[in-house]
Amino acid sequence: MSCSRRFTRPIALATGFCALVGGRLHGQQPVSRADAVAAALSRGTRAALGRADTAATRAALRTARLYPNPTLAATYTKDVPRYHVIGDVPLDLPWLRSARIGSAAAARDAGRYGFAFERAAIRLDVDTTYTHALAARARARLSRRTAADADSLLAMARLRHEVGDVSELDVRLAEVNAGQLQNVAADDSLGALDALLAVQLAMGLPADAPSITLTDSLMPPVDSVPTTAGEPLPVAAAAASLRSAERAVTFAHRSVFASPSLQLGVEQGDPTGPGGALPTIGLSLPLPLFNRNGGEVAQALAARDRAQATLDLVRRQTDGEVARARRGFIQARARLDRDRRLLASADRVAAMALQAYAEGAFALPSVLEAQRNAREALGRYIDDMVAANDAAAAVRLFAAGDEP
Repeated sequence: MSCSRRFTRPIALATGFCALVGGRLHGQQPVSRADAVAAALSRGTRAALGRADTAATRAALRTARLYPNPTLAATYTKDVPRYHVIGDVPLDLPWLRSARIGSAAAARDAGRYGFAFERAAIRLDVDTTYTHALAARARARLSRRTAADADSLLAMARLRHEVGDVSELDVRLAEVNAGQLQNVAADDSLGALDALLAVQLAMGLPADAPSITLTDSLMPPVDSVPTTAGEPLPVAAAAASLRSAERAVTFAHRSVFASPSLQLGVEQGDPTGPGGALPTIGLSLPLPLFNRNGGEVAQALAARDRAQATLDLVRRQTDGEVARARRGFIQARARLDRDRRLLASADRVAAMALQAYAEGAFALPSVLEAQRNAREALGRYIDDMVAANDAAAAVRLFAAGDEP
């Protein structure tokens, strides 16, 4: 079997995979980064769960604002007056009502802050997934191009061998290099396909076959990232939870004496009295003889202490995450600047080495080494660009504000 036939199948596989992930096939929907984020926020499971939790906290606040319903009792006795109709109207005391509503309102705020941070986290996940898919596509294109360059170098070595300019060793070395790069191209193409399917999965789409194509390009992030205005959302959510727990403690203390109720009614059927219905009025006062609400107070105090500890932990962790994200962004930007200079030099050296080999002034191993250095420099540049974009997205996560 000839060497050209030996590489036919890997070349076809690599070409097919690269066409699948690098070009737009019929029926594929073009998707930008903003489109992917919007789809994840509208169709994603995490966003749906967050909306349900937020709706539950709003419903709890609405329940806390409701007044208790009155009760109506009708009785009959053999003693006169025989007929009794009594209405019982619970009195929602202001100091109990304010504490109950305050606790529910703070819990609502905590849920809203938590949902806003969950939306920001969804944006981060989709943004980084999209960036990684772009990087995987760039690596696949790089591998395909280097495999084509290696095939051209193999053809050049064969031509020079036919005219007796180089030995068979150069041909064999070029064959090994071309075969290895074809394998790398096939692996990178499969990796690009997996990354594309990961974007579909994050968008809430089926991930069994590619149905979208990425329209954005892999670009370095901007030089500056937004600053955090006010408290980060995790800290704001934990602080709201603490306020809710504190109001719950107040409500539990004030509930030692339960709410009284006003009783209004009529009596009818007394033959000795005047005719018609006789009005009655009374006041029901619950007495805390056997239950002084000690269990609920203890539970509320424990929940408040836990909320305080959680707030302290979240504040320390968030401050550390913000500082780490900003340090990572600064370091990634510095690496990108160095990578640009190294990449330009490596490309220049590879081009000069190939030209020198074509002119018979350079050995093939030196050419392969120069090309390998150029590939590695470009690969590092892609990886550092991904790291810089991820760091910028992490900083934006903690700079996100509250959203309805």
